[in-house]
Amino acid sequence: MITLKKEDGAADLNGITKLTVGVSWDPSSGTSGGALGWARRKRGVDLDLIAILMQGPEPVRFAGLDSLDPLGNGSVQHTGDEQTGAATGDDESVHVTFANVPDGIDAIVFVATAFKKGSSFDKANNVSFKVYDATGGTSEQVADIWPSLLGADNAVAVARTFRTGPNWQLEVINRKGKIKQGDKQALLHFAIG
Repeated sequence: MITLKKEDGAADLNGITKLTVGVSWDPSSGTSGGALGWARRKRGVDLDLIAILMQGPEPVRFAGLDSLDPLGNGSVQHTGDEQTGAATGDDESVHVTFANVPDGIDAIVFVATAFKKGSSFDKANNVSFKVYDATGGTSEQVADIWPSLLGADNAVAVARTFRTGPNWQLEVINRKGKIKQGDKQALLHFAIG
């Protein structure tokens, strides 16, 4: 397993037919101690992993929030909305079966955001993105992507997979920014950068 960085460039996904990207985080008490800190950790924080499917420069579908199977054929599937960060393992994941992704989809951009009002990255600790090779029915973690903890941003474009002829590649984007919470158009514009 390796920790992928933006500087590493694109990695070939030859031989990987199914890829999973997961995000996990730990809830934080912020600067509160005692009972208030315990309550904040218990309530957790709601981050969202969203996969935005691109056709050329245009976003045409997305998996995440309330859209779990945007193509209707299981080729890009979201596991559902975890609202606390208290799940064991990955809190949210997106599974991609490359052979079933329609030819019109050129790329998939993975974004993590504090999308809903009242949520924020600064209420989460140890945010980590994991990449798995899920070929053959097993899931083997092959990489980690760790975003910077600095700043007051509420979105990070983590990585993207894209077609190169018949094959796919994965590159780390790790671009942070601010979006208007609850604004789907702002989210889509941020993803295409």
